[in-house]
Amino acid sequence: MKTNNPTLSALLKFRDERDWKQFHDPKNLATALSIEAAELNEVFLWKTTEESREVDLERVREELADVFAYGLLLANEFGLDPDEIVLEKVKKNAAKYPVDKAKGVATKYSDL
Repeated sequence: MKTNNPTLSALLKFRDERDWKQFHDPKNLATALSIEAAELNEVFLWKTTEESREVDLERVREELADVFAYGLLLANEFGLDPDEIVLEKVKKNAAKYPVDKAKGVATKYSDL
């Protein structure tokens, strides 16, 4: 697939050079994304709020890059534009969480 996104292009090139597309079906990409998100969570496990700001930034970068990579690959698998779907979600959330009701509170939209 041709893309104007240099990050996605680099990921696809890396994947294709290794013949890994055969392993990158939607189920496995979603599972890999979930596992990488768990590895990111592990960086913060058992830390206080203050300690969570002092974690190994290089490890955060590595795990977050993996999360983004699998998210981009999964979006690509379905022909979804990551910027478009995130902006659509922000718009939906803005409607569910109006500023006058949601500002400064962590209440779920159904309870506002």
